[in-house]
Amino acid sequence: MSTRAPQIRDLPIGLRANGTRTESDSLGEIQVPADHYWGAQTQRSLIHFSIGEDRMPKAVYHAYGYVKKAAAIVNGRAGRLPEWLADLICHVCDEIVRGDLDSEFPLYVWQTGSGTQSNMNVNEVISNRAIQLLGGRLGSKDPVHPNDHVNMGQSSNDTFVTAMHIAATMAMERQVLPALVRLRDATADRSREWANTVKIGRTHLEDATPLTVGQEWSGYAAQLDDASDHLKQTMTGLYRLAIGGTAVGTGLNAPPGFGDEVAAQLADLTGLPFTSAPNKFAAQASCDPLVRVSAALRALAVSLFKFANDMRWLGSGPRTGLHELILPSNEPGSSIMPGKVNPTQAEAMLMVAVQVVGNDSAVSMAGAEGNFELNAFRPVIIDNVLRSARLLADMMDHFRTYLIEGAQLNSPKLKSNVERSIMMVTALSPVIGYDRAARIAHRALAENLTLKDAALNCGVPEPLYDKVVNPEHLTRPGVATSGNGAQRRPRRLLGRRRR
Repeated sequence: MSTRAPQIRDLPIGLRANGTRTESDSLGEIQVPADHYWGAQTQRSLIHFSIGEDRMPKAVYHAYGYVKKAAAIVNGRAGRLPEWLADLICHVCDEIVRGDLDSEFPLYVWQTGSGTQSNMNVNEVISNRAIQLLGGRLGSKDPVHPNDHVNMGQSSNDTFVTAMHIAATMAMERQVLPALVRLRDATADRSREWANTVKIGRTHLEDATPLTVGQEWSGYAAQLDDASDHLKQTMTGLYRLAIGGTAVGTGLNAPPGFGDEVAAQLADLTGLPFTSAPNKFAAQASCDPLVRVSAALRALAVSLFKFANDMRWLGSGPRTGLHELILPSNEPGSSIMPGKVNPTQAEAMLMVAVQVVGNDSAVSMAGAEGNFELNAFRPVIIDNVLRSARLLADMMDHFRTYLIEGAQLNSPKLKSNVERSIMMVTALSPVIGYDRAARIAHRALAENLTLKDAALNCGVPEPLYDKVVNPEHLTRPGVATSGNGAQRRPRRLLGRRRR
């Protein structure tokens, strides 16, 4: 190939041709739409795998843009590609990363398990778009060949899983974790706001001893902290890339050090700490890092399910439910019952959580499959991981904006519950004995008495009762009080706001 740089035209993306053009691959010729950049292998995939409506996520192709650009830079720097050709491939890759060529990636999730057809889809689009910019004939593969130039030193077996890791990492870094931090911070704000509001706790859906609303919400915030930490821990496996392993992990047809150089270039292009996987055989034969990330997303979904379910219980009513929380009225709740408002954001969160758990089941089964040197269930794995990430990120922002930040306390209801509580008798048990305290509780319930009246009727001196059964003190047993009996300022329930 000539090293002289040809003239590159400044042509907008798009083809105005009608009908079809002839493209070819190792199986022969095939007609492809003349108004698209893809080639023969993409067209064959569209014919043989038009299954359902699930298309390969565009995030995978954007990640592939980085992979192909990094490889072109490395190959150009080493002189394996002429500088002008490496620059031209990089130019088209930038268009892919920006999403300018999204319409050229039409393939279905349900395709070859290695992702070969998606890899060739990218190679063909880059080749033909580059040929267009040179004023050449699309489909000619001259002077930019999809395999020899765009795919130089690469295989679908190492590039597709590399793109999977990049796409998943970006989804976690740019979607899930920021949304999780925003929800955690909003939850922590409500915990601090309601730190001194006493309520009655519940276990087994039955009345229990008091705590503050702030303490209850600090639990939700801590669950989100734990989920964030867990997700970050699992993400470390995503940083190790298979690139350089080519077909089976040996690196056949890749120059020495190619994987290390491309991984370093990817780290530079993305700003993420990518490195070359130390063992390419594991990196290509398994999808364990993505299985672990999916499991972390499932764990986050479980925590969010608990949070959302509590919100709809606490907001139930308004007359015959718990109604300790007043949830935002976002939209009418019924087509037949005027004035009804439902906990719709909580319901949506519950459905998302159920879907994420289901997605993880698919990822787990697919991760366990594959034979010998290749896991051939990659498309379904990355589709479900990215779907879970997008659902959770969107849902956490909606849940925060349309429920958490607008929720208010029903203070009269909380006060009434505290006054009518029976389980505060627990504080009397160490003083008067368990059996006597139990008789007081049963009498209060049977005769519809307040706990205090029942205790006094059973012979508990009023000064003793008032000293022992103090709702605010019971929320922080052992915390010292000032001389007038008031509690000292409690310790902070939560750490510093996370950023």
